[in-house]
Amino acid sequence: MKALVLCDDYWHPARIPQEGLGNLRGSEFTFDWICNAQEWSPEIMMKYPLVVLTKSNHVSSVDQSEWMTDTVQTAFGDYVRNGNGLLAIHSGTTGYEQKPVLRSLLGGVFAHHPEQCPVTVAARFDHPLFLGSEPFTLTDEHYFMAMDDPDAEVFVTTTSEHGEQPGAWKRVEGSGRVIVLTPGHNLEVWLHPSFQALLRNCLRWCGRLL
Repeated sequence: MKALVLCDDYWHPARIPQEGLGNLRGSEFTFDWICNAQEWSPEIMMKYPLVVLTKSNHVSSVDQSEWMTDTVQTAFGDYVRNGNGLLAIHSGTTGYEQKPVLRSLLGGVFAHHPEQCPVTVAARFDHPLFLGSEPFTLTDEHYFMAMDDPDAEVFVTTTSEHGEQPGAWKRVEGSGRVIVLTPGHNLEVWLHPSFQALLRNCLRWCGRLL
């Protein structure tokens, strides 16, 4: 399956998801990349059954102007409701708190985080999307989330000295599927075997391979 990855912002360089997803290439998935949001269009997005959003509301790492306009939000909503998949990872939830259409689509957005600290990622219960993973603890930004959809199925938690937060949830929008996965500021997290397994499972579910 070919997925489109939207990445690169001031705080989150493209190289991290590129390396983090690189280990998954050549199996079930291939990835095309857009780092400058000015290169995105609804027509391009519709060529893919799956989009990975790991980009905050910056055009690029060197252009901090917003790219998530009302038109872009509407396109994402239509894309998912028409049966496609959206996986939002870490920065794909940031800068969108005032973007109601995308926020509703995700089911919640980033609120704040403390200084980087040890964060434990674990399944909330025995969930099939955590298959192949084990709980792990690494230094990361512990994202505190503003949850909007009470029916979203939280299947991963993140825990640090600052408390416990939803670390991943899934929801259905129209005929499409959405997962939000909050860890992933540092490459070490992306490359951890348990996170790699979790990534693969999330991609497969959003892409209807599960």
